Amino acid sequence: MKKSTPVWMQRTLLFAGIYNILWGAWAVLFPNAQFDWLGMPPPNYPQFWQCIGMIVGVYGLGYAIASTNPARHWPIVLVGFLGKIFGPLGMIQALWTGALPLGFAINCVFNDLIWWIPFALILRHAWLQHLADDADGLPRQTEAEALANARTQTGKSLAELSNETPVLLVFLRHAGCTFCREALSDLARDRARIESGGAQIALVHMGAPESFAAFAGSYGLDALPAVSDPDRVLYRALGLRRGSLAQLLGMDVWARGAQGVFQGAQSWRFGRGRHADARCVSHSKRKSHHALYSSDRSGSPGLCGTMLGFIGGTATSLILLASEDAQENHGLVLETLKASASFFVL
Repeated sequence: MKKSTPVWMQRTLLFAGIYNILWGAWAVLFPNAQFDWLGMPPPNYPQFWQCIGMIVGVYGLGYAIASTNPARHWPIVLVGFLGKIFGPLGMIQALWTGALPLGFAINCVFNDLIWWIPFALILRHAWLQHLADDADGLPRQTEAEALANARTQTGKSLAELSNETPVLLVFLRHAGCTFCREALSDLARDRARIESGGAQIALVHMGAPESFAAFAGSYGLDALPAVSDPDRVLYRALGLRRGSLAQLLGMDVWARGAQGVFQGAQSWRFGRGRHADARCVSHSKRKSHHALYSSDRSGSPGLCGTMLGFIGGTATSLILLASEDAQENHGLVLETLKASASFFVL
């Protein structure tokens, strides 16, 4: 669930904005004042110092805007936070070489250092807000409702498809995800074997139907039933959560991503990424039995249920759906997946 933004975060950004505007105005209107106070010779070109004051003042306007909704305006906070890190680094170099006196470092104390912790906490809050399952404020649907409402480009719902034959439902993150591209490549190669085993493949994505059709068509999969789910209704209903920073940026992810890129799984962007958990569902009369699996985006295997599949060693989410009448085909489908070099059912 989303948490409201603490008042102190809004007040901190508003105060930072006021401070920056006042400091910037002082530097613009009285460019020699600080140098005189520190006993330093005035700059030969005070316009440069005035320019710095203008930049600091503009940052202040940005902080004031961000104070209205810190989580939404996190890019402003991030840019300011980076500036408050790099500024002291430059000051350390100037003090080390003797280019500036120690007293000049007072600028870094009040302009940069005292803001590190509050800005870092605001960015953390924004990230946690982004990870919230109910981030879009939409009502959560049950699994049965989500499957019944999810319509493919053929006009049939996923529930209707699963009443006909078991459906291997493949959840994709976004087309820029190397692992998703690798997954579609493996699907294209093993599609005939999967379908001969008694299952039909359906894809779920977060992009526009037209852009996804072009993307899937590059793998010869544009004819597969596909569901556009930009609001992540199905993802949430079936328990597919967004990944943590460690899951998204871990070393295993970088290693597997590099391997995928070198093997030809290059970037193509649509939709949104950050889903890292997978859940397998055995669907019978709109009731589901779950086996939970969690991993990072690179697909390092962890504990999982007997019906969870991997594609090409990635963490692309596979869910096997079937009505009660088609339950007898589960075993055949699973054996088919096990026989494939790219699909692993543990």
